[in-house]
Amino acid sequence: MKFIDVSSQYQAYKKEIDLAVHRVLDSGQFILGQEVVELEASLAEYVGAERGIGVSSGTDGLLLALMALDVLPGDEIITTPFTFIATAEAIALLGARPVFVDIDPVTCNMDVGLLEETVRALRAAGSRLRGVIPVGLYGQCADMDEIERIAGEWGLFVLEDACQSFGAVYRGRRSCAFGSAGVTSFFPSKPLGGYGDGGMVFTSDARMADRICSLRVHGQVAQYSHRWIGVNGRLDAIQAAVLRAKFPHFPEELLRRERAAGIYTERIRARLPEVAPPAVREDRSCVFAQYTVRVPADLREGMVDFLKERGIPTAVHYPAPLHLQQAFTFLGYGPGAFPRAEQASLEVLSLPMHPFLEPPDQERIVETMKEAVETLVVR
Repeated sequence: MKFIDVSSQYQAYKKEIDLAVHRVLDSGQFILGQEVVELEASLAEYVGAERGIGVSSGTDGLLLALMALDVLPGDEIITTPFTFIATAEAIALLGARPVFVDIDPVTCNMDVGLLEETVRALRAAGSRLRGVIPVGLYGQCADMDEIERIAGEWGLFVLEDACQSFGAVYRGRRSCAFGSAGVTSFFPSKPLGGYGDGGMVFTSDARMADRICSLRVHGQVAQYSHRWIGVNGRLDAIQAAVLRAKFPHFPEELLRRERAAGIYTERIRARLPEVAPPAVREDRSCVFAQYTVRVPADLREGMVDFLKERGIPTAVHYPAPLHLQQAFTFLGYGPGAFPRAEQASLEVLSLPMHPFLEPPDQERIVETMKEAVETLVVR
């Protein structure tokens, strides 16, 4: 059994993907070019943004967006401690300081009540607070309306980290359409994944879009004419071509993910009262980049081993919150600083999730989890 089955996906769309790749090989245009231009236009239209800018990864997308927003050393940017390191890493790479806000214990996304408290406290302390980066963790948008309201009242930018939530809908708007810009990732395991690294920045700010286009090619505005210090952050044409071939199937794949999540949730609620399935708010959808449950901390390690022994892969997203990572010790946080994130890191467990997941496999997974609980509790 596979945790994420990209092989079945390739076989399903093999003819289209192979033709797309050979189209690039025949063209001789491997970096940027028409394939990237066409992908940028189609995905921007889908999201509801004026522009899409193809970049080399979701991480580089966050970095480029922050550069375009003129984030400087000493600035402070609020984000969540419970996410992949890239969110806070991009802030720190520019010499700015990540400031963490604890999570909603139900969705694991940023708690907007705590966000407002944190903004007030930072401003009262004279902080050089510049913006907020909410994350659409596991494929569900954070409370974006409230986040935009708070940011607007305090003159802060919002940069949406949608590396897990591309395709999700929040109150009638698609993920990536919020704030100054939204960033997504095309890492192979994402809901819309390529066959290598890639990402895209979406914005309706023409100045910001033009600057990111320059920054992704070393700050170049004309050949060998560089206005800014930039990076090598371009999207490969082959990745764009693969994504263009896969994108027409994306809506159906989201439906399949939703159906698979529904089967998991129904079975877990019926048989595993010890396990909490993911909660999706009524005013939004989830693309289930991961299907992540909460397992009692004293059972999780045993359950992981029990499932592994029976050929069922799992993952933990994430085993340590960012404020407890060695890379961020300079921030001065310690254990207990963000108790909800710390508790989540002890309990979360991601199960196999992809559009080609079959109900019999899900039945086996849930039944094996039930056996694991029964065995571990007896012990």
